[in-house]
Amino acid sequence: MSSDPWGRVDETGTVYVRTADGEQVVGSWQAGSPDEALAYFERKYEGLVVEIGLLEKRVKTTDLSAKDAQAAIDHIREQVDAHHAVGDLDALRVRLDKLTELVETRREERKAQRAKQSDEARKAKEALVTEAEELSQSDQWRAAGERLRALVDTWKGLPRLDRKSDDELWHRFSHARSAFSKRRKQHFAQLDAQREEARRTKERLVAEAEALSNSTDWGATAARYRELMAEWKAAGRAQREHEDDLWNRFRGAQDVFFAARSSVFAERDAEQAENLKLKEELAEEAEKLLPITDLKASRAAFRTINERWEAIGHVPRDARPKVEGRMHAVERALQEAEETEWRRTNPEARARAEGLTGQLQAAVDKLRGQIEQARAQGNNAKADKLERELEGRQALLDQALKGLQEFGG
Repeated sequence: MSSDPWGRVDETGTVYVRTADGEQVVGSWQAGSPDEALAYFERKYEGLVVEIGLLEKRVKTTDLSAKDAQAAIDHIREQVDAHHAVGDLDALRVRLDKLTELVETRREERKAQRAKQSDEARKAKEALVTEAEELSQSDQWRAAGERLRALVDTWKGLPRLDRKSDDELWHRFSHARSAFSKRRKQHFAQLDAQREEARRTKERLVAEAEALSNSTDWGATAARYRELMAEWKAAGRAQREHEDDLWNRFRGAQDVFFAARSSVFAERDAEQAENLKLKEELAEEAEKLLPITDLKASRAAFRTINERWEAIGHVPRDARPKVEGRMHAVERALQEAEETEWRRTNPEARARAEGLTGQLQAAVDKLRGQIEQARAQGNNAKADKLERELEGRQALLDQALKGLQEFGG
């Protein structure tokens, strides 16, 4: 019979292990000596010790799931409970019990952590949904679209929630994206329609601009080009691939017209500048007729000057009033001289002037007699009133005498 502190082998070859519940049969050994039997089952015990040590390390240092850890513990416990080893099996049970407690603690910790992560994920997904729903109403198509795509990437990186909650939030999130996409599609469809309408309008404007480019009706055509430009601006932008080409054609047609007009206007300006010089010389020649001394000769000379004036073309608009004013001044002087001559040589006018002068002279003489009489009678008030009346009649008489002098009388 052979034994050690944790086991023995009896004379029949039966191996026993000592436990708190008493000895337990380990097995039967017939192949060798009792010491070899104990050594064999002690090695099995050391194997269990190593296996438990490795499992403890895995539980403490790796992310071994509680389910897998507990399965491993149960497997080892079955071996310990089967008493197929010689050693301190009770100590192994204590270690396994502690390991089970550790696994359960880790299970609760991970459960709490998952709950926390789930809560955080829920809040994060709710925030994503809220932002997506706000973005669904945005008109900032590019920025909002890019942000929604970024939100999708963020969503994919978050843990899943319970199926119901995750599905509900995803439905809202997806609906917001769809609503934005629908609005953006409608917007760009409308924009495409507007740009197509703008293209057709601008095609028409280009066609008219090109048709007008060779016109020589400078004023009316320039005005029409201004109207076309206003219509162009009001039409809005066409598609990018058409806009530049249409504008180049439109602008090119205008350039052709305005270049031709500028060339013609430059020639006209040069001609009008020469005309102005000629008319200034004629105005100077006409001014030499002043003052009028010989009406007949001056009238004939002015007529000749005026005929030469009319033969000359237009002058620059801003210079016209001044040079024409000089000629009009000479013409008015001639007219006044003619009126004076007519009055002087008109017998009827002379007779009327003499008659009026005689009447006024008689009235003045009468008033003077009445004033002398009133003074003599001491009626100064009446005399003063008559003198005021005399002043008015005398003024008229003086004017009539001056007019009579014009007739040479």
